[in-house]
Amino acid sequence: MHPRHWEQHRTERTGWLRAAVLGANDGIVSTASLVLGVAAAQATHSNILVAGVAGLVAGAMSMAAGEYVSVHSQADTEQADIERERKEIHRDYLGETQELAAIYIGRGLDPALAKQVAAQLMAHDAVGAHARDELGISETISARPIQAAFVSAASFAVGAAMPLFVTAFTPEESLIPIVSATSLVFLALLGGMAARAGGARVTVGAMRVTFWSALAMGLTAGVGFLFGTSV
Repeated sequence: MHPRHWEQHRTERTGWLRAAVLGANDGIVSTASLVLGVAAAQATHSNILVAGVAGLVAGAMSMAAGEYVSVHSQADTEQADIERERKEIHRDYLGETQELAAIYIGRGLDPALAKQVAAQLMAHDAVGAHARDELGISETISARPIQAAFVSAASFAVGAAMPLFVTAFTPEESLIPIVSATSLVFLALLGGMAARAGGARVTVGAMRVTFWSALAMGLTAGVGFLFGTSV
């Protein structure tokens, strides 16, 4: 008897990877943009730091709450679909078996084999088979609200700490160019790492994140400059 062979696939990382990348990216972009906007409005160095720290705390809590509500809604939808499938199986077992067989036929199995596979899977775990093959819900990619909320908040805080650290040790007169440059470097590295972890091209991932982040920071700095000169 051969030992069971377990393979790791990138889809297993989908839940936490999405939350971590989104949180860190938002942490860097929003905090750097806030720092640049306040700095462009001619604020003092201490006021810039206070605004950045406030943005870190507020952003982390907002990310956690948003992810929790969003992913919890997804989990509720999945559970509702699974419960409805359970009732349909109880009401029409034969019809649900035929429906499962039709799915396997559509994927390329011989009709006789598809019926045999469907019958065996229904006997083993009818609800699990329909959740996986009809609804596309599996244990590895199912929604986990608390995990997503924690990862989002933590990654946002880590991301936001990067431009804040640079701000704390950068002279006020060179704050805007240094924070802008270092934040874009951080974002390019993050985009490349996320692309590599997800199996995509590193260069494309880095360029995509850097472009949109530079646009966001530029617009925010422009608003701060206009506000600072008109008030």
